Amino acid sequence: MNVDQLYEMLKKTQEAKGFFFNRDRARVLDILQDLLVNRERYGYMSCPCRLASGNRDEDKDILCPCAYREQDVAEFGSCYCNLYVSQEWNENPALHVYVPERRPPEKMTAF
Repeated sequence: MNVDQLYEMLKKTQEAKGFFFNRDRARVLDILQDLLVNRERYGYMSCPCRLASGNRDEDKDILCPCAYREQDVAEFGSCYCNLYVSQEWNENPALHVYVPERRPPEKMTAF
């Protein structure tokens, strides 16, 4: 699968759930490419904005879309990476605020 195929597949499935890609397509394609790199590296698409352990069970919470996306988008209009956003976030730059890391510190230790 290439980055354009991944884009089309995820766009269709995630928009149906109310999650939209950031309107900055270049940023989106960069993140999607990094997801594909992580899939090649680890065997799964872990969030490229976080440090993965290489152990799928330990990284379940950061498999994209991560376990934190829904709460982040509901509260901030965007996920941590700014990959998935609300429709309102895309339409109103004033809504763009820093999204804090929700992943527990014990899951972010050096591996």
